[in-house]
Amino acid sequence: MTTQLSESPFLRACRGERPDHTPVWFMRQAGRSLPEYRALREGVAMLDACFTTDMVVEVTMQPVRRYGVDAAIFFSDIVVPLKAIGVDLDIVAGTGPVVAEPIRTRAQLDQLRDLEPDDVAPVIAAVTALTGELGGTPLIGFAGAPFTLASYLIEGRPSRDYRHTKAMMRTDPGLWHDLMERIAAVAGQFLRMQVEAGASAVQLFDSWAGALSLADYRAFAQPHSAAALGAVADLDVPRIHFGVGTGELLGAMGEAGADVVGVDWRVPLDEAVRRVGDRSVQGNLDPTTLFAPPEVVAAEARRVLDEGLAARGHVFNLGHGVLPSIDPDALARLVDVVHAYERP
Repeated sequence: MTTQLSESPFLRACRGERPDHTPVWFMRQAGRSLPEYRALREGVAMLDACFTTDMVVEVTMQPVRRYGVDAAIFFSDIVVPLKAIGVDLDIVAGTGPVVAEPIRTRAQLDQLRDLEPDDVAPVIAAVTALTGELGGTPLIGFAGAPFTLASYLIEGRPSRDYRHTKAMMRTDPGLWHDLMERIAAVAGQFLRMQVEAGASAVQLFDSWAGALSLADYRAFAQPHSAAALGAVADLDVPRIHFGVGTGELLGAMGEAGADVVGVDWRVPLDEAVRRVGDRSVQGNLDPTTLFAPPEVVAAEARRVLDEGLAARGHVFNLGHGVLPSIDPDALARLVDVVHAYERP
């Protein structure tokens, strides 16, 4: 890692330092709301795009060029490593990941083999190419957390109540933990490959962990998230852990091995800091705020920045992903507000 990269505002904030300005990037910044992204993706299925090196590079770079954000998030999807090892799944427009044969028996575990470099060769080639293009801007690699990936594999599609997932947890905990161990291994292998190819940080997304109580999270999910994050513990890169609706889980998520805990918009950031202890935080502007007038967005952003002063380090972000209908100019103005913020 070059000195320029190591001393970037994003990596310094992840390490708990105070850079000259608060760094900012956005989850789902690589597309969705950008017209250039929609033009590039027209007629191309999501998973096909994720395995096309040139497209991954271009989509990842688009928001960096447009917004001047302090980090790039690698364009991919959390189910990519599962697809790469042969799981029969697809991302269905308007629905999300759909698994042809949900995994609910021990006999089905054998399809979850280790991830090999050849399985994701076009993906890793994109990481390498991006590190060259980005120069001093860090690239964030990512993977889905074991609980979220397990919920897709067991339910077969997005779920409101996770009934099959929780039923396995409680009725066959041995099968549950064996399944989670395999998923954690694949997620960890995917993270490690991205870092070894040049990613400067990683984020583990636990999109659906908020469906768990704190006790269930500690018993059934935390050890496996810790295993996935532990796969890159020796590589000296910041590890970010983010979940949705996880206000009651923030402390436990940090204990899973996170250097930075991502916070959604439901918990005030200074309260989140109290819960995670001596760790940096990331977040946490409500994405829908961006539909308000610019002066309202700026005031809310400054409130988040003020609350973030309580943290060891703060990376500004939305409390979830960029919504497809958000005006790209609103995001550009938000970046300017964050970069212009002066600490008291």
